[in-house]
Amino acid sequence: MRSRVVTAREAVAGIPDGATIGLTGSGGGLLESDTMLAAIEESFLEHGHPRGLTIVHAMGIGDARSRGLNHMAHEGLVKRVIGGHWSWAPLLQAMAHENRIEAYCLPAGVISTLFREVGAGRPGVITHIGLGTFADPQHGGGKCNAAAVDDLVERMMLDGKTYLRYKPFRVDVGIVRGSMADPHGNLTLAHEPADLDTFAVCLAAHNCGGRVIAQVKELSPAQFAPARLARVPGVLVDDIVVKGDQRQCYASEFDPAISGEQLPQETRVEPDVPSGLRRIIGLRAAIELFDGASVNFGFGIPGGIPALLAEQGRAGTYWGSVEQGIHNGELMDGAMFGAARYPESIISSVDQFDFYSGGGVDIAFLGMGEMDGSGNVNVSQLGEVVVGPGGFIDITQGAKKVVFCGSFEAKGLQVETSGGRLMIRSAGKVPKLVRAVRHISFSGSRARDQRQEVLYVTERAVFRLAPDGIELIEVADGVDPRTDIIERMGFQPIVREVRKMALE
Repeated sequence: MRSRVVTAREAVAGIPDGATIGLTGSGGGLLESDTMLAAIEESFLEHGHPRGLTIVHAMGIGDARSRGLNHMAHEGLVKRVIGGHWSWAPLLQAMAHENRIEAYCLPAGVISTLFREVGAGRPGVITHIGLGTFADPQHGGGKCNAAAVDDLVERMMLDGKTYLRYKPFRVDVGIVRGSMADPHGNLTLAHEPADLDTFAVCLAAHNCGGRVIAQVKELSPAQFAPARLARVPGVLVDDIVVKGDQRQCYASEFDPAISGEQLPQETRVEPDVPSGLRRIIGLRAAIELFDGASVNFGFGIPGGIPALLAEQGRAGTYWGSVEQGIHNGELMDGAMFGAARYPESIISSVDQFDFYSGGGVDIAFLGMGEMDGSGNVNVSQLGEVVVGPGGFIDITQGAKKVVFCGSFEAKGLQVETSGGRLMIRSAGKVPKLVRAVRHISFSGSRARDQRQEVLYVTERAVFRLAPDGIELIEVADGVDPRTDIIERMGFQPIVREVRKMALE
């Protein structure tokens, strides 16, 4: 075996101070190398090393409490984080807010693809993804706090068109997770809920002359057969750490339905059907879906739409996918967003983002933290907290049609429906339809230039991106358009022909 089997402590002992570490993983514990991250934390607290690390990751990693990237939240351990999604690591979010680390956000698909380009020795990622958003140097270049001063992105022209170039970087250590390693160091992800960017992270670290550390549940006594089970060849793997009690994800120790090793059963797990605000908004948004469409469902309110469609008997009438590389199946919601029971296909997130970037989605349902009179949407920095867009930018800039889903207000909003009418029992204290969003995660002006169809669905009204502004097109029965909508917005919508909004 070229790879060596070592303890977690032995593996992290070789990580130098100042190293750049590439990580794979996603919320819900998907491919989370928690044992390795905990070992880095333990080494730092005991010996003061490694220190001054740069962490690069595409998806959120952690449980919003102590696991995953939360292990990294110690003064001096981490110098810089370049992340696609931050909300599963609130301890690092706090450090970013306090300027105790350099905080950068880039689109998740760009980061995953950048690992591949670094590994291939190419000059970074040159793409349209991120133009007009906070990742664009004209809007901050991905810098998310005052401590972040380096330019990681630049604008450039090719054939008369503007693109962004996300600059390459050296990866010193890649930390990944697999199900098993065979005697030659090959890794299989056969029992994992997703592949994510595992191969790309390994490729980047190996071809930069760095090291790859793989956490696995067990060692296989024989070479994998069929060979396609090996998703990472042993030539890329240096250290293997065996974690015998490694869980498949937070939701299960092992469930073959989640790893796609089991076909649908007669007895199924009933999905959690949204209620309240999520149900009202989700039901209205679902009307936009047409049979045979290629669809992406985002985190938050949109994550509940598949369950509503199943309730309506519409499961199987569309092709659903999420950025983690999952196609069809029973998409999971909440902390397990990104996985599915009985998926039909699991591909790498790098390949999945290529699909999105090139226009493979007919309609995307995404969340909406804030929107403004220019049609911009913010999901990446709410208040002073770095959240990150995940795959939001990659998906919205490639989809033919985008339906944003979000409550009209936040913090305290309470509504009820009865007889097709909406009753606002308590108004929200925080407006979400504002004069100007804090962070541009979606550019209304670019969407107009690309002639995208864009809707904004709330519990009381529906708006559309029109050539001349934001148009109010639907209002729920029981809601006064003037006092309940227009006077509670930070901008003046266009009002022409307003229809009744469907609530049930």
